Amino acid sequence: MTAAPHPEHGVEDLCDAAAELYERALREGHVGIADAAGAPCLTELGLLYPGMTAPGRLEPLSPAVALHQMLRTAEERVAEERRREERLAALFEPLMRVDGPPGRASDLPSVTVLSGLDRIAGTIAAAMAAGAMELLAVQPHVTHTQSPPSAHAEAMARDQALLDRGGRIRTLYQHTLRHAPTVTARYERLRGNVEARTLDEVTERLIILDRTVAFVPASADRTLALEIRHPAIVAFLGTVFDRLWRLATPMYPEAVQQPVHDGIMPRQRAIAALLVEGHTDEVIANRLGMNVRTARVHIAKLAATLGSDSRAQLGYLIARSGILGRAGS
Repeated sequence: MTAAPHPEHGVEDLCDAAAELYERALREGHVGIADAAGAPCLTELGLLYPGMTAPGRLEPLSPAVALHQMLRTAEERVAEERRREERLAALFEPLMRVDGPPGRASDLPSVTVLSGLDRIAGTIAAAMAAGAMELLAVQPHVTHTQSPPSAHAEAMARDQALLDRGGRIRTLYQHTLRHAPTVTARYERLRGNVEARTLDEVTERLIILDRTVAFVPASADRTLALEIRHPAIVAFLGTVFDRLWRLATPMYPEAVQQPVHDGIMPRQRAIAALLVEGHTDEVIANRLGMNVRTARVHIAKLAATLGSDSRAQLGYLIARSGILGRAGS
């Protein structure tokens, strides 16, 4: 009966027989050629090689040397893929700007995936430089990513160029950023028709240009984004922005103070609403754009104000107090 062929696999998926034999060769310094018959992948991958002084033996490649070789090969593959991406972008991006007969497939509404922070920023910059006159943006408070100063400077230059053309910028932030130094400094430097408002909670990052193209993140770390040019989707996103804008509290150029009711601050009311829904401290902090420690400080103050001794009692007292019903009054 013929033995089943050995399955093909890479070194990262080394089969059990090969792993055991390689470990044995490392301990003993060699194995017999016959021993390796059941794991031919070791010689194919270069982890075992014929001995120089004993033709009937196979000697193991040092794990440190093998790892270095494999990583170098992987790095070369990644570098080649990046070069291929650059060549493809250089080839097709000019072609996408070529006008042709109406009704072609290239003229149909599209959603394009953008990969890499530089590619995303470059595409947004190109869309703005094409003569955009209106920028609508949602900028949530994100603590896990920090953009380099150069990225902020480039964004400021793009925004100012739009304003210099007579354009308009409207931005929605979370309430936690109303007094953030970076946000304050941004509006002190921009000149033109700029407005900003805030909400307790906002959507993920959103950029809409002239209500014809929108950009949204497609991954948690924002290294993937969607460029959306489908009129129906862009119109929907624009409507969402408009409705959030009407609900938001003005921050710039004139700030409107949020009302305090019965000693309950607006931020504490937002936390109270999420507490009643049963969310954890971590979820509350994430949704309101603050760190967990700050959220817990506000929860403690809320408990003290309402005279609560426990988490369960706090939810009951919030519901009975009526503070949530007065949030919009």
